[in-house]
Amino acid sequence: MTRLDLRGLPAPEPLLQALAAADALEPGQRVEVLTPLLPTPLLDALAARGLRWQAESAADGGVMVAIQRPAADGQALD
Repeated sequence: MTRLDLRGLPAPEPLLQALAAADALEPGQRVEVLTPLLPTPLLDALAARGLRWQAESAADGGVMVAIQRPAADGQALD
């Protein structure tokens, strides 16, 4: 699984890089992105693309967003 730390980037780079990584996912693959704040525009864009996501506070600051392209069998995020 790939993990990207996007906290130090100027806007709109975190959004653009997270979407590029999400768009590159194959069915069943997952990527995690670390952002400085809850990325509501990203979450809306992921939902519009049919991607699943789960967000939680990161221990070292920011928010970790796990993004997954559903597998053909409907596999959910762990």
